[in-house]
Amino acid sequence: MTLKKLFIGAVLVGTGLNAQASDSFIVDDIQVRGLQRVALGAALTYVPVRVGDEVTPARIRQIIHELYSSSHFDDIQVYREGDSVLIRVTERPTINEIRFEGNKDLKDEQLLDSLQTSGVAVGESLDRTIISALEKNLEDFYHSVGKYNAKVRVQIVNLPRNRVELRFDFQEGPAAEVAQINVIGNDSFERDQLLDLMELRDQLPWWNLIGKRNYQQQQLMGDIENIESFYRNQGYLRFEVDSVQVAMTPEREGIYISLNFEEGEQYNIDGTEVLSEIRDDEEFLGQFVESLDGRRYSLQEITSIEEALKTYYGRLGYAYTEVNTVPEINDDNKMVKLTFAIDPGQRVYVRRIAFEGNDATKDEVLRREMRQMEGAWLNEMLVETGKTRLERLGFFETVEYDTVRVPGQDDQVDLVFRVKEQPSGNIGAGIGYGDYAGFSMNASISQENFLGSGNRVAFVVDTNRYSKNVQLQFVDNYFTDDGVSLGGSIYYQDFDAGRANLQQYNQTSYGIAGDMGFPINEYNRINFGFGYSRNGITQLNPYDQIRAFYDKYRDADNSTAALNFSNYNLSAAWQRVTLNRGMFPTAGSSNRLSAKITTPNSDLQYFKLDYSFRHYKPLDEDHNWVLMTRFKAGYGNGYGSDGDLDYTLPFWENFYGGGNDNLRGFEQNRAGPRGLIRRPQTIQGPPDENGNPTQIVLGPEYDQIEVARFASIGGNASLTGGLELIVPTPLVGEESKNSVRTSVFVDVGAIWDTEFNYNEYRDLTVAGDGVLWDYSSPRNYQASYGVSVQWLSPMGVLTFSFGIPIKSLDTTAEDRFTFNIGTSF
Repeated sequence: MTLKKLFIGAVLVGTGLNAQASDSFIVDDIQVRGLQRVALGAALTYVPVRVGDEVTPARIRQIIHELYSSSHFDDIQVYREGDSVLIRVTERPTINEIRFEGNKDLKDEQLLDSLQTSGVAVGESLDRTIISALEKNLEDFYHSVGKYNAKVRVQIVNLPRNRVELRFDFQEGPAAEVAQINVIGNDSFERDQLLDLMELRDQLPWWNLIGKRNYQQQQLMGDIENIESFYRNQGYLRFEVDSVQVAMTPEREGIYISLNFEEGEQYNIDGTEVLSEIRDDEEFLGQFVESLDGRRYSLQEITSIEEALKTYYGRLGYAYTEVNTVPEINDDNKMVKLTFAIDPGQRVYVRRIAFEGNDATKDEVLRREMRQMEGAWLNEMLVETGKTRLERLGFFETVEYDTVRVPGQDDQVDLVFRVKEQPSGNIGAGIGYGDYAGFSMNASISQENFLGSGNRVAFVVDTNRYSKNVQLQFVDNYFTDDGVSLGGSIYYQDFDAGRANLQQYNQTSYGIAGDMGFPINEYNRINFGFGYSRNGITQLNPYDQIRAFYDKYRDADNSTAALNFSNYNLSAAWQRVTLNRGMFPTAGSSNRLSAKITTPNSDLQYFKLDYSFRHYKPLDEDHNWVLMTRFKAGYGNGYGSDGDLDYTLPFWENFYGGGNDNLRGFEQNRAGPRGLIRRPQTIQGPPDENGNPTQIVLGPEYDQIEVARFASIGGNASLTGGLELIVPTPLVGEESKNSVRTSVFVDVGAIWDTEFNYNEYRDLTVAGDGVLWDYSSPRNYQASYGVSVQWLSPMGVLTFSFGIPIKSLDTTAEDRFTFNIGTSF
């Protein structure tokens, strides 16, 4: 069949061009040949000619242009066959696989993301023309980080069915090191002082064994900005960087950097003025800037005041305030007058508040924490308060927000909060082992955010070597719309104190409790509660510290019978929380004071007071380094009397020390007073009237003291505290910053018994190798230092601590490594 050529299109990659002029004609058919993956209908949508249309050379060029714009074809040829248009195409191959070899600095995921922005991805068509550009861009990146010998080559491997495999071969080579940094023109500051402002280094201290001197172009630009900011903060208003020279050694392995400065003179501020479109504010706003008058010019202070002015207007609904500081420079006397020109813009109202990312948590839980109202003007302080309240809930790993302008409305915005949820409870079963709890099995349902409602629901069945516990708890944090909370719990527990490093006794208890909380303001809250408990005590060792208590209540005819007590208690608590996050906070403080007292109709009359304080101070802008200070105090005692017995704090309500809770480096519950048994000493006496041997009891000054070495009896008073430096966790990426925490700590603590009379025992002999100290004195403190790692896992917070005692009263109570870990299934 003879074909009369109309036009053959130029191909993108090296295809020849054939063309022959022809007269126009009316199309009676359109055919497309060479299609493999592209459907005929899809291809025809790019052909701007239909049957019955007149075809001219100009229309042919348009056909070719439109087909190329589809990005499906490498080669396009158009022919005339009679009055038909025949289009022959060669489809671009489909990328079947992308492989990387030799890339160490760039991860596969980074490369795939970068390629995708260029349209190169598995399943997409390959445009061969961009391959050389990809190679160059990747090499340019390596050059920017100092690897000037790096090479990148892309190999296209053809596969059956018009598919290809892209193989990226990387030869990264060594990074060029900074050989020397020269600073020229620095008359006012020493070279070393300026180099301290830079991240790039030409020398490293001897102790920095892992540091590098690799050159990076972006890092150099940042260093220059740091130096410029430093000079302008010192009053050098005319400071300029005249030139930056970067020279390379012939082998491309060393970099010489020369920075040429023109420092100029220092300037002082001679007068400030505020100009605002809202004239009534100018006198008030003048107070923001008047502190600058007469001081050394500092760009940092000026920027801070600009932000303060924006914040002020942001609270009044002016979300897009612009503040421009105009300097009027007098070079003769080296003075500058500053004029702060403020353009508040238009007051903005919030049309709608939306939430994203809360897949499990209901919108209403987030919305009730908002202080910014829909329909009101935008107040940045109220928005930030709402953000902080969401972070304090402990349901979210991150909380961010954006203000989005409403299209067509200059005075309206939408407020969009984006949250990333984190585990807030546990649903499941587990097995575990801890150096304190031993082997444990448990099954539990515990949720701080039950079904996304913001309520706490817990049903726990827990068993380990010292305790069997069943508990049901519920707390409605918003029982009323204004934030009044209502909660309650019932529980049953069988507790073997001897296995928990406490004095030997078994306790079976059950009870019920209720609690209501009332918000006072944004940061303060008070709670009131009531409860009933029933305690049964058996197998109690009669230590001296509880002998009077034990003798009062035990059955003289059956010393092994249980001691049973029914108690009713009232409680109250106040807390003030300004923490920025509920889980792993990095700023703010927490104060809590609580009191509990049993009612006079209870079997036992006593009270307990607890106070705890934590403060987090960030040491850098990103809150990677944070200093945490903590303090906790407790005191309890009895009130009233029963006959000749004065009520005291029941021993099972005592305070204890040691473990991850308060004094790391010491075994859980063992860093406190021990149980004592005073044993009289005897000698053999003369035979009795029947000739039997007798024993003579020596005087009390010859008594011996038996100290419970591996069990603590605790005390009715406690003081613990410490300093903790939170540091970036090694080998953990930015995405895990809010779920893993590493800290270096110093812990100090004292547990004592104000009812203990040391004078009764101080001169007596201690049997064996037990340790006796004055249990009544808070001066007998213990301390430790070490490192701790916490991980917010799906099971909850797991803590691993390594503590080394600084001061120890009993070396047998030391426990340098403590942990508690389990596996869910």
